[in-house]
Amino acid sequence: MLETQAAAIGAFFLAAGGAELVTPSRIQAQTQLTPDAALKELLAGNNRFTSGRLTAFDQDLKILKQATAERQEPFAAVLSCADSRVPVEIIFDQSIGHIFVTRVAGNVVTPEMIASLEYGAVVLGAKVVLVMGHANCGAVKAAMQGKETPGQISALYRHFQPALDQAGSNLDLAIKSNAKIQSELLRKGSTVISSLVKDNKIKVAAAYYDISKGGVTLLE
Repeated sequence: MLETQAAAIGAFFLAAGGAELVTPSRIQAQTQLTPDAALKELLAGNNRFTSGRLTAFDQDLKILKQATAERQEPFAAVLSCADSRVPVEIIFDQSIGHIFVTRVAGNVVTPEMIASLEYGAVVLGAKVVLVMGHANCGAVKAAMQGKETPGQISALYRHFQPALDQAGSNLDLAIKSNAKIQSELLRKGSTVISSLVKDNKIKVAAAYYDISKGGVTLLE
């Protein structure tokens, strides 16, 4: 069933004029990790980041010298906030092609985010999907304050309401609750990802990034 879904997703992108896709069967590098090992590598990279022992930049130079234009091999996918203080690859000390990153204010799950993450999981073979909130998230704070905003900013507010109902006026708790709620929405909203989770082929987790200290913690 999943192979059929992967073929259908690949056919759609090719019909739309996309480049040749690399399916999981053709990926030989990072995607050989198990879901648990993939999550462990993300957290190990964050430890390198917080301790100032980054390795990804040296890897970038090597990868840029290789033929990478025709393929990508991400072992993980991350749904994070669009906040400029949350550079996903850097805080996990990962190189080019290692993380499939989707970003939107407040790290909310929408049909577009689900479609992107399904592509990362089924077609590219990512072994873990991390939904990551962060300290002092402006999107969640704005929803909590409920003030009028220009343009379509307030369209995000409804996504945060379940977390606000749980957290009351506690911003940090609301941010963490939102990450957990969105990760659960992803599990339930995607038949593709839920099937992978059921078969232990992928792990979906929620996390919180402390901007001031640089650490990432998993949320239970």
